Amino acid sequence: MTSSALPTIPPGAPLRVVGDVHGDIRAFRHAVATDRFVVQLGDLVDGGPDSAGVLRLMLRLIEDGRGLFLLGNHDFRLARALCGRAAPLAPETAATLAALDADLAAHALAAIARAPAWCRAGAAFFVHGGFHDAMLMAPPPLAPLAGGRVNGLLARALYGEPTGRMQPDGFPERSLRWVDRIPAGLTVYCGHDRRSADGRPYIRAAASGGRAVFLDTGAGKGGHLSWIDLSPAGMELSPELG
Repeated sequence: MTSSALPTIPPGAPLRVVGDVHGDIRAFRHAVATDRFVVQLGDLVDGGPDSAGVLRLMLRLIEDGRGLFLLGNHDFRLARALCGRAAPLAPETAATLAALDADLAAHALAAIARAPAWCRAGAAFFVHGGFHDAMLMAPPPLAPLAGGRVNGLLARALYGEPTGRMQPDGFPERSLRWVDRIPAGLTVYCGHDRRSADGRPYIRAAASGGRAVFLDTGAGKGGHLSWIDLSPAGMELSPELG
């Protein structure tokens, strides 16, 4: 694609929504073996055996007009590293970076720079980390890959809603208070938080009538990949596990 516009979902397309891949190329190949338009929720890279292969496959989908991916925090971190802005590197990002040849690195950086932080199709809203109702009225901003702070709606989209406390595993504790801002009739599909307790996508109802579906079920990190097929109107058809 040569346009500088952010990728969008084709009107009327049946969709396959794919959770965090984290380098699990085997499962990702299976997930995208479909005639549906693929909406991948971000975090293509880091953790699994073949982040480079996942990037190549996602780039082919984009080139063929068969899919898009949202900006995830791991994709953002990789792009900053490719711009020379991430130091010190997390070990998993360093491993991803080392697996990219110059051509793939250049194409991956260009694609990440154009990845939308959120998008919508009918009754379905897609974001990597967390939702805010202001996203319904604002276009997703470009990420500051070359430097600068990430804040506001972009921070919510990438990282969810941190509480400011750390968990025993060393990761930030994140609140799900944002779920209660989802309006009635809207389902937010997101990744980032591995909330599932049974290996299936975790569904949480909102006090305001909407709901959130968390599709990160641990692909590339000891779990598996999950996806859900939607109608063109954004209504769910069937969840699947890779």
